[in-house]
Amino acid sequence: MNLPISPPILPMLAKRVEELPSGNDWIFEPKWDGFRALIFRDHDEIFIQSRDEKPLNRYFPDLLDPLRTALPAQCILDGEIVIVKNGGLDFDELQLRLHPAASRVRLLSQQNPASIVFFDLLCEGTHSLLEKPFHFRRQRLTQLLSAAQPPIHLTPATTDRKRAADWFKRFEGAGLDGVIAKPVDGVYEANKRVMLKVKHERDCDCVVAGFRWHKKGEGQLGSLLLGLYDGSQNLQHVGVCSSFTVEKRRELIEFLEPYRKNALTHHPWKEWAHDPNAAQRMPGGQSRWSQGKDLSWEPLRPELVVEVAYDHMQRDRFRHIAQFRRWRTDKKPVDCTYAQLEVVPPHELQQIFGRAR
Repeated sequence: MNLPISPPILPMLAKRVEELPSGNDWIFEPKWDGFRALIFRDHDEIFIQSRDEKPLNRYFPDLLDPLRTALPAQCILDGEIVIVKNGGLDFDELQLRLHPAASRVRLLSQQNPASIVFFDLLCEGTHSLLEKPFHFRRQRLTQLLSAAQPPIHLTPATTDRKRAADWFKRFEGAGLDGVIAKPVDGVYEANKRVMLKVKHERDCDCVVAGFRWHKKGEGQLGSLLLGLYDGSQNLQHVGVCSSFTVEKRRELIEFLEPYRKNALTHHPWKEWAHDPNAAQRMPGGQSRWSQGKDLSWEPLRPELVVEVAYDHMQRDRFRHIAQFRRWRTDKKPVDCTYAQLEVVPPHELQQIFGRAR
């Protein structure tokens, strides 16, 4: 590609903060929950790059022609690939695209086409815009995409903190992660956390039904396996809790040792422990996206309750890794149900897309 910036490059990142910053030095955008993607175009050549510098063209053939139609002949844009289904973002459907069979990818692209939402412009023609202030890059991006049609979209943006706070509340039901704050005069700094992000966070009490060893080996805990009871009193695996210090990982192994005794005798996930194909069927188990990671697990008697923090649910499980808060010795495991979760009504996503133009 004959562009002033050659692929691959790492995208600019955001650090998490507790609340939206005040003042007039910020531009706010909704935080999309999809696959981060840098789009390089040099005339007929299109290269879609993932956040970790991997090519994504083969997984999103449905985006190639729309990108050629909507984008200028030479440019580099930063955005997020998403799939909209049932009025919200569907990350599970997006993950299904990462399939080794091209025929399967083509079928999925026809059944549930992807969209891409752009929020930054790194290059236009033969000119790099990395050193230009964000308000300039945003203005040029808005002009370039003024006539764009779905599945190409421009993200909404505002300098009004109150409006951004409203987005934070209303757009969550559609699957958006939160709100991003970008310095008005900020340059584009690859792989640096210079933007700010405010994400949703809630508390939930879960049953601890197992754990995984840390990647460094036995003696240190890697993650706790969490469960919630559904309406039929079946314990469903909803995610994991991790990010412990080295000292805490060792303490937890000692703390959990008594709950390992006879854990499988009446364990609700007993069949997963004995079935050689269990890793494929157990929620959160081995898959083509886990890249060969060891996801074997150790059962615990489901008698412990832990309070965790999470951002939002994707169908019936946590979208991201939950954060440990405290043990709940005052709560019975059977009381850890889906009923405690806050359900946020979906906001019509097309209204968000429509507002982007």
